[in-house]
Order: sequence, then structure tokens, then C-alpha cells
Amino acid sequence: MDKQQLRYEVEELIHAYVQCIDDDDLEQWPEFFTEKCDYKVIPRENADQNLPVAVMFCDSKGMLRDRIVALRNANIYAAHFYRHLVSNIRVLGEQGSVITVQSNYLVLQTLLDGETKVYNAGKYVDEIVREDGELKFKKKHCIFDTYRIQTLMVTPI
Repeated sequence: MDKQQLRYEVEELIHAYVQCIDDDDLEQWPEFFTEKCDYKVIPRENADQNLPVAVMFCDSKGMLRDRIVALRNANIYAAHFYRHLVSNIRVLGEQGSVITVQSNYLVLQTLLDGETKVYNAGKYVDEIVREDGELKFKKKHCIFDTYRIQTLMVTPI
């Protein structure tokens, strides 16, 4: 595949992913992943030391769906909006059918009182595959630099 075309498709996937979260269309969020997937939100110090403890962990599309059902029906948290800024999207390589990608992210959180704060910052480390002609995340690790999470993390990063 042409490198420019692949880069365009990868960027479109990542931008659609964050727009889904920012627009609170979370019921569609699991559709960005393969059936068996690896989604983690993990502190940088744990990732650097290869420690498995993550703030959020799902290993299947079913777990991702459950996460959203819990968010909508069971969790109690301050209502908020996210706004993602994504930069430095780099296709690092292709091995077989797996595309390895890394990018930086910044998540701003706005509460209903209108105050906006930096909520989370870090990098996405992704493994992407083509499934039925569409790119999907096989692995998405959100490795965050932010040492202190201000509130309960219920919304995906």
C-alpha cells in the first residue's frame, strides 16, 4: 500500500476515535477495536518498568461495551466534556498485517461550570489491523505522563 494513503487512513482512524469520545458518542467507541483487543490506560512509570498495572484495562470489545454501560448507568461522577488534541502521528512500521503507530495526546476536561483544565497528557501506542477493509485498533495503550488524576477516570482516553 502507498505510504501516503496508509498515513492518511491511520490519521483518519485516530481523529475519528477522539471525535467519538469528544462528541460523547461513546456507544460507538468499541467499534474502533477488533473483537479481541488490548486497551490500557497506563501510567508512564508502569509502562517504562513493564509493570502490568493499568488505570483502565479491557481485553475484548465486550469489555469495552461493558465499560460504557457502567459509565452510563452505574458510575457517579461530575458531568464533563473532553477535548482531545493529537499530534506527531507517526507510522513506525508494518509487520505482516499489523501497523505500529505512535502519537501524542492531550485531553482537556471542561466541567459544567465552564472551567477547563488539562486532564491527561501522554502518548498513544497503537497496533492497527485491517478488518473487512477498515482499520481497527488491535492494541491501544494510552501511556500517560500526568502523575495525578484529578477525578475518577470513567471516560476513555
